[in-house]
Amino acid sequence: MATSAQLKEVLSDIIEGKIVKRAKHELVWEHRDVSIEFINVLIERGYKPTTVSRVEIQPGERVPAFYLDNGFAYFGWIFWEKFSQLKLRKLYGSVVRNSLGDWAIQISAKRNTVVYSNLTKKAEMDIENPSGF
Repeated sequence: MATSAQLKEVLSDIIEGKIVKRAKHELVWEHRDVSIEFINVLIERGYKPTTVSRVEIQPGERVPAFYLDNGFAYFGWIFWEKFSQLKLRKLYGSVVRNSLGDWAIQISAKRNTVVYSNLTKKAEMDIENPSGF
């Protein structure tokens, strides 16, 4: 049986994305759901529960975020998607893609869905090419 320190290390690796690719991860450890433990490690790492609309970013910036759903954690970004010079929308887009190559999970600022984001890791992005993450 693995220790809680080992579990915390594995969950941290998922969050940091240095050893494990940040994508879609099933939150099961030794046949049990560890979603609560994952949330606790997210919070320790500076991720806060929020909604897309409450994340303060400008066009051309992105913030890393996780969305949890039925025992899975999806990594993605909160950013402004540009349709034209006059039309933008803020959304969470997962790094996991669908069969059309678009974000498999999209959460608009109009939804009250909880995501865990880390504003201290805000970064610049190319607003003209958001799929180039």
